[in-house]
Amino acid sequence: MGETRVLRAGMQSALALLFPPQCISCGDPTTSDFGLCGACWRETPFISGLVCDRCGTPLPGEDEGRAEYCDDCMVLARPWERGRSALLYKDNGRKLVLALKHGDRLELARPAGDWLLRAARPILKPEMLVVPVPLHWTRLFRRRFNQSAILSRALARCAGLDHCPDLLVRARRTESQDGRDRDGRFGNVADAIRPHPRRRDRIAGRDILLVDDVMTSGATLAGAADACLGAGAASVAVVTLARVAKDA
Repeated sequence: MGETRVLRAGMQSALALLFPPQCISCGDPTTSDFGLCGACWRETPFISGLVCDRCGTPLPGEDEGRAEYCDDCMVLARPWERGRSALLYKDNGRKLVLALKHGDRLELARPAGDWLLRAARPILKPEMLVVPVPLHWTRLFRRRFNQSAILSRALARCAGLDHCPDLLVRARRTESQDGRDRDGRFGNVADAIRPHPRRRDRIAGRDILLVDDVMTSGATLAGAADACLGAGAASVAVVTLARVAKDA
């Protein structure tokens, strides 16, 4: 066993010399695999400090240990209980999300799982079931993967929680949310997401953690949360890799 470990360590060292770690954003050398270089880390808008307890958007002021809410979440009836996001959807945060979603950079899910776990830790519950927001089958066929499912699997692995990638289905194809106002976004996804008929038994009584790549208005997450609660979920929380925030 000792010789095997020594041999494995030697092979890993040789591979590190041949293929040194590179920044996942710019390709410059880094100290570890699947990391950001110092410059890209500083340019990546990680969310920290005081945030809205329901959607994760940054708030002014200090975190005093009590729940605070943004203007939108005080007006809108969010069907989920709590929410968090890892990044702001701008600058290098936007670049990384688009690289995963449209650039086939699936290796970005590995660091994204760690970022999601760090953001979601305050809202995690024991025995939570991690669930992605679904794509319609036509869009999944064209894209070949659901980026939200890639992220939810990475988060579930990091958090040691159960994962069900097909708990929900998108029963009808919705048009892109880009360019729509808030009412248009909610209307576009109304009744589009439903529980998978063969997975309903996994929802009843469970605490569900919904995962998506980006939250803008929250319309898609609201549709998914309504589907879970309608099937008997005990509670729903949400986490996204990135959050579109006002004045950010």
